Amino acid sequence: MSIETYHIPVMLEECITALNIKPDGVYVDLTMGGGGHTREILKHLGPKGHLYSLDQDPDAEANAPKDERHTFVASNFRFVRGALRLRGVERVDGILADLGVSSHHFDAKHRGFSFRGEALLDMRMNTRAGRTAADIVNTYSNEALSKIFAEYGELDTTWKIANCIERFRNERAITTTADLVEAVKPCTPPKDESKFLTKLFQALRIELNGEIEALKMAMEQSLKLLNPEGRLVVMSYHSLEDRIVKNFMRSGNSEGIVEKDFFGRATTPFKLITRKAIVPSDEEINLNPRSRSAKLRVAERME
Repeated sequence: MSIETYHIPVMLEECITALNIKPDGVYVDLTMGGGGHTREILKHLGPKGHLYSLDQDPDAEANAPKDERHTFVASNFRFVRGALRLRGVERVDGILADLGVSSHHFDAKHRGFSFRGEALLDMRMNTRAGRTAADIVNTYSNEALSKIFAEYGELDTTWKIANCIERFRNERAITTTADLVEAVKPCTPPKDESKFLTKLFQALRIELNGEIEALKMAMEQSLKLLNPEGRLVVMSYHSLEDRIVKNFMRSGNSEGIVEKDFFGRATTPFKLITRKAIVPSDEEINLNPRSRSAKLRVAERME
């Protein structure tokens, strides 16, 4: 599967510039996907440099470059530090994370990530995992569903959505993407149907794949992995992720709590390279509309 059909890398040049790559450095691509960012990083490495690319999706492994300076790791990025230590790596010079869902996942209808078209309601990033999105909508309580839609979808009146789902599943199980769309039809705003369903599916995907917790874990491990002056480059696509990344780079923790020293001076392990998030150019958005919501933030590990 080619990179073009799998995923168009977003803000490729900006990401590479932000990493400030040293030819003999060690780097990590936390989300290899189609391998677009991975291949570009390799172009900037010399013969002594090395890149480790992680991805939990079995489909992604086919995109791994055949290069002695590259190692593909079949793993969720929440386990990045352990995965690198197993390979004898304690410190790295840069970490890149493109948190977006690959175009491949939306376009591969059978994966169940999109409400456009009918497929089993799956949504697993790691197809080796057991539980699917269908299990969530059929077994979670009203309260639990309402909480997910509010926190991860940032939807309103989520108790109504949960009630719609409960009424439907009492008649028959929700097994496909079309079933879910039908179940929530009574509470879907006609003028904002696409936006509503996008947020609904996003919330289920985040819950199923544990994306928020995985992001927090990966950010925390980056502190232990990065060498001084090592860069942390993260591209997010919705406000939940961006808030965590922004807080972490500003304070060194996901909550954004800035600690102070004995003299009351703020302390942080990072120097912000980007005070404001970098966003795609109009030209890139025209070429790749799915890049529209991307926000790129960059920080440098201090001593």
